[in-house]
Amino acid sequence: MKLHSMAAVALATLPNVFGITPELMLAANRYGAAAPNPSGEFAIYTVSNYTFGTRESASYWNKLDLATGDISVWYAGSDISEVVFVGPTNTSIIYVNGTNAEGNGGISLYSADANALESAKLIASLPAPYSGLKAAQTASGDIHFLLYTKAYANGTAYNKDLASASASTARIYTSIYVRHWDTYLTPEKNAVFGGVLKGGNGSYSFSGELTNYVSGICNVTCAESPYDQSDESDYDISPDGSSVVFLTKDTSLPLANYTTDVIYKVPFDGTADDAFPINARGSTKYADAQGAATSPRFSPSGKHIAYFQMNGIAYESDRNILYVADAESEDFNVTALALNWDRSPDSIAWSKDSETIFVAAPDLGRERIFPIPLGAGDSFEPKNITNEGVPSSFYVLPDESLLVSDSKIWTSRDIFAITPEGEVTKTYFQANLVDPGLKGLGPEDVSEFYYETNSSEIKQQAWIIYPEGFDESKTYPLAFITHGGPQGAHYNSWSTRWNFKVWADQGYVVIAPNPTASSGWGQNLTDSIQGNWGSYPYWDLVHAWQYVNSTLKYVDTANGIEAGASFGGYMTNWIQGHELGRWFKALVTHDGSTSTLNQYASEELWFMNHDFSGPFNASGFAPGSPYYEWNPLLYVDNWATPHFVVHNDLDYRLPVSEGLLLFNLLQTKGVPSKLLNFPDENHWVLNQENSLVWHTEIFKWINFYSGVSGAASPY
Repeated sequence: MKLHSMAAVALATLPNVFGITPELMLAANRYGAAAPNPSGEFAIYTVSNYTFGTRESASYWNKLDLATGDISVWYAGSDISEVVFVGPTNTSIIYVNGTNAEGNGGISLYSADANALESAKLIASLPAPYSGLKAAQTASGDIHFLLYTKAYANGTAYNKDLASASASTARIYTSIYVRHWDTYLTPEKNAVFGGVLKGGNGSYSFSGELTNYVSGICNVTCAESPYDQSDESDYDISPDGSSVVFLTKDTSLPLANYTTDVIYKVPFDGTADDAFPINARGSTKYADAQGAATSPRFSPSGKHIAYFQMNGIAYESDRNILYVADAESEDFNVTALALNWDRSPDSIAWSKDSETIFVAAPDLGRERIFPIPLGAGDSFEPKNITNEGVPSSFYVLPDESLLVSDSKIWTSRDIFAITPEGEVTKTYFQANLVDPGLKGLGPEDVSEFYYETNSSEIKQQAWIIYPEGFDESKTYPLAFITHGGPQGAHYNSWSTRWNFKVWADQGYVVIAPNPTASSGWGQNLTDSIQGNWGSYPYWDLVHAWQYVNSTLKYVDTANGIEAGASFGGYMTNWIQGHELGRWFKALVTHDGSTSTLNQYASEELWFMNHDFSGPFNASGFAPGSPYYEWNPLLYVDNWATPHFVVHNDLDYRLPVSEGLLLFNLLQTKGVPSKLLNFPDENHWVLNQENSLVWHTEIFKWINFYSGVSGAASPY
């Protein structure tokens, strides 16, 4: 269903939808992406859920018949963690069991027929926590497979359960990039390993020998693939099993200061010594291509390698450009496709004939799929074949149609088939029509509008999410939610962390704006945040609020609240000290920055250096520097609006001291405030029990100040 660009159009048809509570949302099924077998007869996907009463999680695999649409349980259990279709038939599989009989922290590899799992055969027990299985059958019938795990500097696999424990817990570092996200870095680094399964007809033997393709490539730093906390998307194996590609950070540059990646190609029967760079800085005809790279993928023919790369050497949110390398050429003959396209794609799937690359890219508040032919020139303008939603994955079927698994604000998973021209031929699954906790949710719950602002030439977009039983003749307090990043966006997608419908069904109209820095409206809007954290996006939010106040009569702005996480948390702190802060009854900051003078307490220094127009130094204490100008503490004397603060101990991107600083100042000033801290959560709150507390405490706070709850106290 097409969403309407003006809010009023959909209002008359809004039904009394089923209200979704935090408990229902958090306990609801969570679905993996549907992965088809080679002949396109069926697909399998994971399902997991949580029961609050018993505090137990459950998971299983479903099988989707792509001819009939029938769905059945394929495997009732969680011990199958990864499956790859490979072998002599279209139902032959290799799968990973996340444990092994030895119980030593390793894994097990099995072969099976997907239609006869009870006859699965154990191939090998591997003595390390390998994951990220990829595999290809060779002409001989052998299977070449890839896995990754952490490795010692000498290239051998690391297993924490088997490693000797030190008498001391000391950590010693001689270079920056000490920790990342929620983990202190150690000398052990991820590496891609390859092995051979000898045999055929579903019966294989394994010698136990694995080859490390990564460790030992060193300069200023040493190679790591997948990089840090990435995954198997950082590497690939050719269809004939003869070659491997993997990416790593550029080893000639310091990790904390630059985003540059290098993609290497290595013969499967080679070692790290044989790895050769495809896109090293200055090695292709695209001199500007010096930034982060992602998603190296062989074509089905094995002749080409597609990948994305940014230009900026120290900018993680530059525009991704699609490149194709000649896998059979010594110089790789790298060519850009649709070079001038003003979108930043981030997912790749090759057509079966290797003549088209399907990519997904943020576009106008959605993530849409676009086909790009192999011969696309610089000025080629891709046309989207999907509209609503954000795909988690998509696969090309034998008939060249795509099997898409996506989500939307009103559904946690849709699975459908679509032609390369954009015709939906079959809708297999819609979670909001099946799951009891999501029953009644639909596209009618959501609308959008565009508004004028003084920071950009284009109009900017915002989502509207309506509460249960919405009645246009009534009024509902505003819940104004600011997104993080700042480069990023509020998308038409499901979330278990910031679920707009859960917030709306507390009794609010949710407004989720996409101001300056948002992705999907062209790179200029994204890039305009540089050096302007407290200016452009702030004024965009002011204009969004003013549009709502003057146009949407069913929104009670006088009793509205505002909330944001990460950059959205920073913006909430900035709003607290400015006029917009007085237009809300309550504010919520989740893991936000309180003092921009503290930015170098983070890990990815390239982010600060870019967004604040240079590294921090003495000039950061003086007017004119973005570090100084956009510091929320300059306006601490204006703080007055009741403020709820969340900050977690394992957030190393924005250390917990930022939340403590914010809470201490609010309390010292006598501003009503409350602090919620999780010692075991990072930048996000992922544990269901913790998330329930997160929702409960925040809603208790905002519902009191907005008047929704009628409670006597927010405490």
